[in-house]
Amino acid sequence: MSAILARTLIDGSVLEGGGQLLRNSVALSALLGKPISVDKIRNGRKPPGLRRQHEAGIKLVAEISSAALSGVSVKSTALDFTPGPILTGKSYIADPGTAGSTTLLLQVSLPCLIFSRSTTLSTLTLRGGTNASLAPQIDYTQHLLLPFLRAHFGIPSELALLVKKRGYFPRGGGEVCCSIPPIGGPLPAMTLVVRGEVIAIRGEARVGGLPAHLAQAMVEGAKAEMVCAGYGSVPIEIAVVREKNEAVIGSGGGVVLWAETSTGCRIGGTAVSEKKREASEVGLEAARELATNLAHGGCVDEYLQDQIIIFMALAQGTSTVRTGPVTLHTKTAIWVAELLTDAKFEIQDNTDGSMTITCRGIGYTAPLMPTAPSDTAEC
Repeated sequence: MSAILARTLIDGSVLEGGGQLLRNSVALSALLGKPISVDKIRNGRKPPGLRRQHEAGIKLVAEISSAALSGVSVKSTALDFTPGPILTGKSYIADPGTAGSTTLLLQVSLPCLIFSRSTTLSTLTLRGGTNASLAPQIDYTQHLLLPFLRAHFGIPSELALLVKKRGYFPRGGGEVCCSIPPIGGPLPAMTLVVRGEVIAIRGEARVGGLPAHLAQAMVEGAKAEMVCAGYGSVPIEIAVVREKNEAVIGSGGGVVLWAETSTGCRIGGTAVSEKKREASEVGLEAARELATNLAHGGCVDEYLQDQIIIFMALAQGTSTVRTGPVTLHTKTAIWVAELLTDAKFEIQDNTDGSMTITCRGIGYTAPLMPTAPSDTAEC
């Protein structure tokens, strides 16, 4: 199919101009069978061009979609991606060999594997960093993104993630396994516009290769900040976790918090530990971020906001979500979705300072293509 379709040219410097534009472009190209050429890749970054993490993610999707590639190498500022049949119901492995984020590898590949005519699960084994700055922590994916996809887009409970080993910056070396159930499609449209009252604040403060009292200090900092933000009457339950030494590469830590509301929303706040930084400050930062996301009055936080755009575009019918201020990452995800699909988005300012994103999705269904012989291994 891709051989007879015109190639779409994509300016990789538009809006966010970084890895997210690239990930969403490649994922939609694979799903829709549309060849793309991307230039000016990460044009404003230092250094510009592909990093090993981007290379690994694109090559993973190329393997899933039988794609032909050109220009996919470290430092490249232009590439061609020509997809073929998507092969699901098997196991895939991606490893950039660095502390590159496992969550970003999942972001680029998950949409491609959800839509499947296979009768068996697909599995992803992703290696690299699990808890680092400039990307969602793996715990955010586990406790916020995946539950959202299951609750609001009808993805079965078999969509699951197992952290086998933590990998901290700069060594990486972590390993996660994700099981992805097949859905022929289309995804149902979702509506989430009433946040309700905050009924609990939960979370995890974890360290690996460091003393447990640092995680406890993160909890104390987070709780104190949430009380200051006006949530002292709400149950606050933040687990203290110290990873076993054999389950960690390097040393580090982080906090992931989420508020649960009476209408089933989960709104997050995160922070990662850094050398020469007080552990209590890490907890305070995560709580401050959560309080800020709550103050906007939306039903999703700033990170979930941009990650669900691709699923809204692919769903059938009109999806609507109330959010805080629309981020540059979200605007980028919308720009890519409208460029490569027939989905149409609208953004509305609300009188209370929140915003509403509405999308008329394309109702994507998995094509009737042959799948690879199953070699799926359970996580």
